[in-house]
Amino acid sequence: MHEKAYLRRTMTDEEYMQKAIAEAKAAAKEGEVPIGAIVVAQGRILARAHNLTETLHDVTAHAEMQAITAAANALGGKYLTGCTLYVTVEPCAMCAGALGWSQISRIVYGCKDEKRGYHKVAPLSLHPKTEVTGDILEEECAALMKDFFLIRR
Repeated sequence: MHEKAYLRRTMTDEEYMQKAIAEAKAAAKEGEVPIGAIVVAQGRILARAHNLTETLHDVTAHAEMQAITAAANALGGKYLTGCTLYVTVEPCAMCAGALGWSQISRIVYGCKDEKRGYHKVAPLSLHPKTEVTGDILEEECAALMKDFFLIRR
C-alpha cells in the first residue's frame, strides 16, 4: 500500500495579512474601527478577530485583545509562544503589553499608528524575544483606516 504524503504549503506574510484585512473590513461593516487580526501557529489559523469596542461597549475590545483570548482558548493555555499575530495596524501600548505577557513569538503588522502605536509610546512593552515585522501590505491597511475616518468626519 502506497501512502501519499500531503504537504501543507506555508502561506506568506502577505497572504496571512489578507486574512487580517478581511477581518478589518468586517469591523468597518459593523461600524467598528477597521482593524483586524489573526493568530497563526504551525500554518494553522487559531484565531480571527476584529475590533469590537463599539459592539461590546468596551474600550479594551481591540482586535489584538480578542485574538489573544481566542488563540489562548484554542491552545488551552495563556502563552502564545510559537504563534504569530497578523494585525492590520501597529498595536497600541495596551495591546503590546498584553502581547508581551502572552510571550507571542512574532508580530506582523500592516501600517504604523503614528499617534498611538507602541513604538512611540511604549517601545519596551513586548517580550524581548518577540520578533516584529512591519509594513506588510501597508498601503492597503492604511487606506482602510483613512477611508473609514473620512466617512466618519
